[in-house]
This record gives sequence, structure tokens and C-alpha cells, in this order.
Amino acid sequence: MKKFENYVSNLRVLEQANKEDLNNEFIISGIVDKFSIQFELGWKLLKALLTYEGNKTFATGSPRGIIKEAYTVYPFFDGELWLEMLKDRNDMAHVYDGNAAKKLAIRIIKEYVPQFINLEKEITTYYGDILKTI
Repeated sequence: MKKFENYVSNLRVLEQANKEDLNNEFIISGIVDKFSIQFELGWKLLKALLTYEGNKTFATGSPRGIIKEAYTVYPFFDGELWLEMLKDRNDMAHVYDGNAAKKLAIRIIKEYVPQFINLEKEITTYYGDILKTI
């Protein structure tokens, strides 16, 4: 599944954020941007998987709707944390504040990257070789 491959590929780059200098504003901006891309890839992957499962309720839905539906379908999915990610992503898309960006970069590294990694592992376990065919 191309969406899963893209999700994993971007995640491998974002995982490197914990090795970067968080006193560098350019680095912080890059981490926030990569997080935003990872989030987009994540909710769109969930949308594709829900569609594969025959769940067309939110086929054209928003990230919030997809997240809420994924929370009801997948026992391993942390919908509350994903809704926090959505809020953080939206907040940073409209206002740039250096201190807020640094706080978000730290949160991305400590909370969000582990969640993205967990989702990758759980989806791999849940779907296995089917991912290669869908």
C-alpha cells in the first residue's frame, strides 16, 4: 500500500528529530513541518484503511472525523492523542511563535513520534502481508 509506504518513509526522517539541535530555529521549523506532513500521511492512511474495511462513513471526511472513526474501529489507536496532534498542527499552521514552535518540537519528539511509530507497528501487526496487496 503506497500510503503506508509513504507514512513509514516520512516517519524514518522524523524519527531523527531527537538528534537535532533544538536551539536552531531552522531545525525546529523543519521538525514542525515534517510533523505536519506525517500527521497528514497518518490520517489519510487511516482513511484508506477504514475504506478497505468497508467503512465508508467518513470516505470524504475531515481529519477529525477519520480520527474519531479510527478510534472506534482500531483498539490500538489513541484517538485522544491524535486529536491533540490535529489541534497542534492547526495551531502552528496559522501562527508562528518561536517559543511555541520549540515547545511543539519537544512534544513531537517525546509524544507524537512514539505514537506514529506505534501506529506503524500496530498496522503492520493488524494487516500483515495484506498491506502489500491493498
